Amino acid sequence: MKLLSIASTALCLLTSVSAAAAPTFSTILPNSAQIKAAAATASTNSFKNAKYVSGAAFDRIVYIFLENTDYSKAIGDSHLKKLTKEGILLTNYFSLTHTSEPNYMASAGGSYFGLGDDNFVRLPQNVATVVDLLESKNITWAEYEEDMPYTGYQGYQYLNQKTGANDYVRKHNPFIFYDSVALNPYRSANIKNLTEFNADLAAEALPQWIFITPNMTDDGHDSNIATAGAWSYNFLTPLLSNSYFTKNTLVVLTFDENETYSDQNQVYAVLLGDIPSDLKGTKDNTFYDHYSLIASVQANWGLPMLGRGDCGANVFDLIAQNTGYTNQNVDTTNLYNNQSAPGYFSDSSLPIPSPSTCDNPAGGISEPISAAPTTWNVRKEYPNQW
Repeated sequence: MKLLSIASTALCLLTSVSAAAAPTFSTILPNSAQIKAAAATASTNSFKNAKYVSGAAFDRIVYIFLENTDYSKAIGDSHLKKLTKEGILLTNYFSLTHTSEPNYMASAGGSYFGLGDDNFVRLPQNVATVVDLLESKNITWAEYEEDMPYTGYQGYQYLNQKTGANDYVRKHNPFIFYDSVALNPYRSANIKNLTEFNADLAAEALPQWIFITPNMTDDGHDSNIATAGAWSYNFLTPLLSNSYFTKNTLVVLTFDENETYSDQNQVYAVLLGDIPSDLKGTKDNTFYDHYSLIASVQANWGLPMLGRGDCGANVFDLIAQNTGYTNQNVDTTNLYNNQSAPGYFSDSSLPIPSPSTCDNPAGGISEPISAAPTTWNVRKEYPNQW
């Protein structure tokens, strides 16, 4: 099995974590025998008999992230143009920072915690995520990661076994950074390969909250916008004509970040799915960012806050109109979002801040949810990540 070597410091990271916080996997890059053994016993959850929880505007929300493309290039792609005609183009949608990993992290937990690179990092179990919010109301959820070797895989990456191409990468898996998900056997059984999406679709057993990550070629990272656009069109077109999938479903197709770091970090985003026919081919000029992905879920199902970047974030207007949430007018003239603010991963003197209450909670609940009653000063338990 061909597996990429990474810096020795990264390879030693997990062994440097104290026993109290020891992970359930042995190495960052397991060998072929370890992967084969783990795949044979990996548990995968099914939602076939799960009861749906109705939302204010939608009963299912699907997020798909593509990679590293400037807004001007994305809107010029021929395949994305076709998809845009079937939905609502968000003309004022921004990424949060650079590089990729902090944007995925923030979309799941409401913060990138000072991260400004794609290193192998972990967040302790007392840091809540969207999973905690969804499970507070028994809303089913899953990730579908293309070419991940098995359900719940926690390794740094996985290469194509025939070509050696960069297929699955951990940095594009939003929940795997959070120990509250990755080290929880039930929750990690919801982090699936994209082939499981096809099986769940055929069985009419899809969960209500879905995050989809294409592989490093299909998302445009190791290819180009034409490849990413074609993959998106070919993947979504049959789904949008599938009544089981589309009914009461919102699909958000966007990019993790733009390509030109010196420019404003505006990215393409379009709302698809069960969109009113009179709104197809229209534009929404409201300001949104990746925190809106969390706030919109909170508003749709009346969920608690994470008490981080989700607090006060704008909600997709399609949902806000059904919940009475008032979005803010944001002047983006000087908004660049092209560098991470200091935080836990960039400065060893900074702890993870405790969640805060919110004066304008999207879900109507001002108190943040808690993941675990443990201390916020976790340097001793999680050393050597800086």
